[in-house]
Amino acid sequence: MYAVINTGGKQARVEVGEQIDVELLASEEGDEIRLTPILLVDGDEVVTDAAALAGSSVTATVLGLSKGPKITGFTYKSKSRQRRRYGHRQKYTTLEITGIEGAGKLAAEK
Repeated sequence: MYAVINTGGKQARVEVGEQIDVELLASEEGDEIRLTPILLVDGDEVVTDAAALAGSSVTATVLGLSKGPKITGFTYKSKSRQRRRYGHRQKYTTLEITGIEGAGKLAAEK
């Protein structure tokens, strides 16, 4: 069984026991959070209906914070001595998926 979640404006396919990096969340290390799936797949059955997914959730534990790769940039305008260097390093929250709870037929079968 796997689910597709939406967090930080991005979608991720998750399974139980998997670790993923998502956009920075306002959570402490060790907190348990619930995410609403936008798609659930259990074998041959696929659930995408919003009404059917209203009772389902994906639970995850916050493992900590991590940083992405350093991105550097440089801009200049010729003949005017205008130069600018900049850098950016995105911060992420590392989550471990602890459970996927389905609604309707999926929960009844499990």
